[in-house]
Amino acid sequence: MEMESVQLPFGQPLTEQYVKRTNPKVEGIFGSHPIDDKAWTNRLNQLKAHETRRIPADRLAVMLERYNTRFNANSSVMINIAAIAKGASVVVGGQQAGLWTGPLLVIHKAVTILAAAREASRLTGETVVPVFWIAGEDHDWDEANHAFVYDEENEIRKIAVDRPSGSRTSVSRTEVTSAALDALIKELKESLPDTAFKPELIRKMAAFGEQSRSMTDLFALMMGWMFGEQGLVLLDSDDPALRELEAPMFRRMIERNDELEQAYLAGVETVSGLGFAPQADAQEGCANIFLFMDVPEGEEDTGNPERTLLYKRGGRFENRKGTFSCSREELLSIADETPDRLSNNVLTRPLMQDYVLPVLAAVLGAGEIAYWAVTAPAFSLLDMQMPVILPRMSFTLMEGAVSKHMLKFDLTLEDVAFRFTERKNTWLKEQDHIDIDSRFEEAKRYFAEMYDPLLDTIGSIEPGLTVLGEDNKRRINEQIEYLEKRTKEAHARRFETVTRQLDRIAGSLWPDGQPQERVVNALVYWNLYGRSWLERLLELPLDRSGGHRIIYI
Repeated sequence: MEMESVQLPFGQPLTEQYVKRTNPKVEGIFGSHPIDDKAWTNRLNQLKAHETRRIPADRLAVMLERYNTRFNANSSVMINIAAIAKGASVVVGGQQAGLWTGPLLVIHKAVTILAAAREASRLTGETVVPVFWIAGEDHDWDEANHAFVYDEENEIRKIAVDRPSGSRTSVSRTEVTSAALDALIKELKESLPDTAFKPELIRKMAAFGEQSRSMTDLFALMMGWMFGEQGLVLLDSDDPALRELEAPMFRRMIERNDELEQAYLAGVETVSGLGFAPQADAQEGCANIFLFMDVPEGEEDTGNPERTLLYKRGGRFENRKGTFSCSREELLSIADETPDRLSNNVLTRPLMQDYVLPVLAAVLGAGEIAYWAVTAPAFSLLDMQMPVILPRMSFTLMEGAVSKHMLKFDLTLEDVAFRFTERKNTWLKEQDHIDIDSRFEEAKRYFAEMYDPLLDTIGSIEPGLTVLGEDNKRRINEQIEYLEKRTKEAHARRFETVTRQLDRIAGSLWPDGQPQERVVNALVYWNLYGRSWLERLLELPLDRSGGHRIIYI
């Protein structure tokens, strides 16, 4: 496989210092580093020593088997679930359920999870299972409802579905009608260029749409289609069967909520004290737990309760507006009797994930690593340890035509990412030095200066030749003007062609001023290359420091 490693900025100073191991105090927050082989075996031993502190493996496996039978019923997946039932540890990473899996970074995270599970199995000598945690409990519809694809003209196009009317509930509980899904498929078909892979791709997406009632369903079917053969186990954080298993941890979080609040605030203080801006918002008085509430009076009741963050006021738990209030005992009853009404936030999710799964390693993006740093004191408070924190690998897919254009203009990925406008403007300025008008005017003047004395000479020989000479001069000037016109047209074409080529480079590798992986949807490449581009990613070994690689496809 042709590929190239490049170093791009992390965007998170804390994460960069952790990954590069340039600050022992930062590494100390997480307690280990994935580069060290011992970190993996130490964590595995810790998991075995505290097995009883997590959900029983057999009950976890039953829940996983039920969910994956619906969306991801591959034999490799079922073998891995059976391994979990027997006590196998996992490598886990998660993401919100985006349309058709959302941006490419979701694919990169799944590829990293799979590679990490293989590497962890090699390091420990035991089976390690890859798990993808679908954050279906999130309610940020605008983050999940769209996909960006390229059309026939290589213009980026956003395909999105509006949020159904009613309460702001989780993505998993937001029902998307078959009509809305059909409209998405129609727009996808109209947008993607025609290729040999397109008919089957559209049929597959239509079939997935028919089997889905929510964006999470569609996401799970897509992930199973792409990664089921590799044994990637899926779970939905808003699965009622999972909520039932989570009930004891919710009770624990409620009982020790004040201590957890102080732990998160201490985490913020630690991160700030090291000179970093905390990436997680730990607020005083915040319970860091969501409650699915009944729809407020006056709003349309769609049958789905609203997901609302709880705060602590006067010894009670309330929503932000104070229109809902319950006692600690009442919230504990909810945890015991109807745990599906509770939901984690960004700070409690790492703790819950570690309670649910025997997490050997967590695959995280740069931003996630930064906010996990805030949770370190909370892990300690509950007598838990952080898993090995593994940075997600990232890739830029480089198409052949784009690669040729980059060679032509002597551009690197860093040029495109950080200096593209400057490099483009420099090229355009260089083309502007060709002053076609003045050069042709100069040629006409030189011709006249040379030709007019000739007219005088031929007129002195025979006056009648002067008329012929004038006509000849006119014809020659017409030919010069014709050549001038054709030269200007050719210059404009060359100018437009190169401008298009430059814009194609930026649009492919750094669309809208962002990395490719944060914008472009995987179906763009599936439509052009079938499954081959994904197979190339799946062949890659794990880079334990994350890293960014250009993959030539």
